[in-house]
Amino acid sequence: MPEARLILTILEYMATLFIFAVGLAVLAIIILYIVDISQTKQAIRHNYPVIGHFRYLFENLGKFFRQYFFAMDREELPFNRVERSWVYQASKNLDTTRAFGSSRSLKENGTIIFVNCPFPVLGEDATPISKLSIGPYCRKPYTTDSLFNISGMSYGAISKPAVLALANGARLAGCWMNTGEGGLSTHHLEGGCDLVFQIGTAKYGVRNTAGKLDENKLKQVANYERVRMFELKLSQGAKPGKGGILPGAKVTPEIAEIRGIPTGEDSISPNRHPEIDNVDELLETIHRIRTITDKPVGIKFVLGAYGWLESFCETILQRGIESAPDFITLDSADGGSGAAPMSLMDHMGLPIVESLPMLVAILRKHGLKDRIRVIASGKLITPADAAWALCEGADFIVSARGFMFSLGCIQALQCNKNTCPTGITTHNPRLQKGLDPSLKSIRVENYVNNMVHEIGVIAHACGVREPRQLRPFHARVITDGKSVSLEELHKIA
Repeated sequence: MPEARLILTILEYMATLFIFAVGLAVLAIIILYIVDISQTKQAIRHNYPVIGHFRYLFENLGKFFRQYFFAMDREELPFNRVERSWVYQASKNLDTTRAFGSSRSLKENGTIIFVNCPFPVLGEDATPISKLSIGPYCRKPYTTDSLFNISGMSYGAISKPAVLALANGARLAGCWMNTGEGGLSTHHLEGGCDLVFQIGTAKYGVRNTAGKLDENKLKQVANYERVRMFELKLSQGAKPGKGGILPGAKVTPEIAEIRGIPTGEDSISPNRHPEIDNVDELLETIHRIRTITDKPVGIKFVLGAYGWLESFCETILQRGIESAPDFITLDSADGGSGAAPMSLMDHMGLPIVESLPMLVAILRKHGLKDRIRVIASGKLITPADAAWALCEGADFIVSARGFMFSLGCIQALQCNKNTCPTGITTHNPRLQKGLDPSLKSIRVENYVNNMVHEIGVIAHACGVREPRQLRPFHARVITDGKSVSLEELHKIA
């Protein structure tokens, strides 16, 4: 039968292919065996040729297996499964309630507990979030009721569809978006949201050929109505004391043009602004930028050494209160969406749980708290985190990695390798295809709305009508097995 002959021919062909494939595999193993046993750079491969390679495979896969199969819900870092799941559900507008009690331990030191009021605020008695004005001495101050906003993530560090999704989502949610130090792109403007332009140590987007601040470029950026404020970055959570790092693989021609740097080369910012070496020069730079732009100017830093804050405030009072920065964005030592040396990421700077109350106390001591708005940043991705920061005196909350999760980040830890599987931190067109800005912008909006709503739930349970009325006595922290009011804790400190 012709059909039988055809089937037999196909089977013979498949058998031949199988034998050929097996032969190639055996040859490859033999070659690999010879290569392994001949080299002495890696003892495992030399002593256990071929099978020694599995050690490196398992080491690489281990972090993914731990994340999905072995790590407990609340033990993983930098963000555990419970935190990520809440953001995912909030971003998709799914039910964020839990059943059968909390899985969170209430015995560990540092645990925050909010103090519920016996007569909580009814829904109909709640008031809208109050508006705050930033930059009272500017020609163009910024007034907003936005509570939870997008922190600095540069176009370059994150992809075009990620920027578009965030910018559009911010517009829909009515919050602002920080450009990060990578400059202002058309993708930021296309979203139509309020923007904070960040000036990093390399002055990307507003630099001249010598890498110094170009006043004409700064004016051009300020002319965009949507650019509401300018943030002078001194340091950031991932790497206090070191400038930004953008691998050459991410420096596309478009990004190079926006930043004013060569295409395809590693982009490494100085570890500080060369022209700022003391408090006076910092205040002079703030004044210069504010004079050129007519808009609010603030500073961003991670607090480490803190004695300088005293002289900083004293100098402001000597010069006049109008000389103060219009806001301070305080980043945490455990913050940072960017890549950084492990020595800095793990060991440099103070976490925000310590630095935020310290900063607020110093500003209040010198009567500057109402003049300088405080923006809290660093791992504040859930309503409880944000509510704690408000209790401690923050006026606004910003987050970077929370919004990355809202876009679909799976904490694959590939941000610095241009291989992000979700398309957020890569410029690989194939990997970017899975990130649809029109769909993800809705998730950004949902995340903001659900964050603000649940922060309000906490505030109402504490007996205040809106989140900005939260105070230190509304929260307690577990210390040596017992809870202590934040207010009392600060008095002890």
